[in-house]
Amino acid sequence: MILGAFRQALAQTGDPVFRKVIWLGLALALALLFAMYALMLLVIQIFTPDTLTIPIAGEVRGLGTLLSFGSLVFMLVLSIFLMVPVASAFTGLFLDDVADAVEARHYPQLALAPRASLWVTLTDSARYFALLVGLNLLGILVFAVSGGLGIVALWLLNGFLLAREYFTMIALRRLPPAEAYAMRSRHGLRLWVAGVLMAIPLSVPLLNLFVPVLGAATFTHLYHRLRNQPR
Repeated sequence: MILGAFRQALAQTGDPVFRKVIWLGLALALALLFAMYALMLLVIQIFTPDTLTIPIAGEVRGLGTLLSFGSLVFMLVLSIFLMVPVASAFTGLFLDDVADAVEARHYPQLALAPRASLWVTLTDSARYFALLVGLNLLGILVFAVSGGLGIVALWLLNGFLLAREYFTMIALRRLPPAEAYAMRSRHGLRLWVAGVLMAIPLSVPLLNLFVPVLGAATFTHLYHRLRNQPR
């Protein structure tokens, strides 16, 4: 069931909606990072004096230029770690579009699901962003202290958390909260395995940018398959 849902999601990656969501997430992430760098430069220019007198060394000039160059290097390094979580968070704003595209192709008999409010969407995206940043930081720490062996434990943890996020988001589109949470609990182990399948590509640069879209599509298929199963 899980591999079948994943294969169906992969088969639809050429869908214009999928491509649009991925490119929108990347474009918005780049725009945010550029805005952060521009703000950093502005702060440096405002608060950095033209000259600075240091004991023994004397008067130092060009401090603003030095800090500006340093801030560029800092942002380039920071973007390596932030690009994926930021792009994924922005992509999360459009995951309803992915689920709609999956249902339009594979479940055309269904009525269009009601959209979540903007506040709910923003809250979910912020929570997903915090989750990904936390997991990236935890992953770096675990990898450093375990010699790389802790990556398996990280996949298991990520899989559990991602399965909760994705499945809950998909289920709440068509079920009341109590039913959605009960369904998630009933199929917890199966969803965890599917979450691990999503978590492994998070460790692969560039490929991890596609995880939010593939995750939403895969869990949309899983939701409908589990929904149609007898209890």
